[in-house]
Amino acid sequence: MSAITTHVLDLSKGHPARGVAVKLEFHAAGGWRELADRVTDGDGRVRDLVEAGRKVEVGRYRLTFGTGDYFQSSGESCFYPEVQVLFELSDASAHYHVPLLLSPFGYSTYRGS
Repeated sequence: MSAITTHVLDLSKGHPARGVAVKLEFHAAGGWRELADRVTDGDGRVRDLVEAGRKVEVGRYRLTFGTGDYFQSSGESCFYPEVQVLFELSDASAHYHVPLLLSPFGYSTYRGS
């Protein structure tokens, strides 16, 4: 299992958000370094942001969700065309799940399990 995973739920439709672009980056000395560029599956999940079995480094990470393109693909407008979630990992051996609850005019996130 990937050390970092995400799940996007579209609260306005009441189902997983399929086809949302998700980018994972790590903050290193020179700035942000891209680790993965994926798209949510039919269940709104990205399960392979980090190669299976590969440990992550302790430090600051950023997930960027392409919410504008997601809503535009179904003919909807939205207020937040992109959502960035910054989080900090303190245990390189733990699993981190970062869900995004989404609607055209708001979002929420939390550390999942």
